[in-house]
Amino acid sequence: MKATLLGFGRIEIEGRQYDRDLVIDAGTVRTRVKKPSKPYRAQYGHTPLSAEERIPWGGTQLIVGTGTYGSLPIMPAVYEEAERRGVEIVALATEEACRLIRERQAKEIFAIVHVTC
Repeated sequence: MKATLLGFGRIEIEGRQYDRDLVIDAGTVRTRVKKPSKPYRAQYGHTPLSAEERIPWGGTQLIVGTGTYGSLPIMPAVYEEAERRGVEIVALATEEACRLIRERQAKEIFAIVHVTC
């Protein structure tokens, strides 16, 4: 699946550009809904990835693009849920996450991609 971080706040997936955080669930791309995680913003200094969000748990690995500078916090409950489900979390800066996504077939991709910080 073609994925490229175009710059701060912009990503291109399969030829379509986005300026919002994304979720990829077996190749289906949708906008990340951060509202469930907003109550934790003050605690983390940034809206984190929380277990209350719609996380694509369908595979054995969840790729988390943590932003241009790797600043997206991932709450411990997300790691706990991943362990319970037998899912490995691979968290890395978004540019590196895009490289990993490009190496996979669409149906094998389960990812959350943060496009800013």
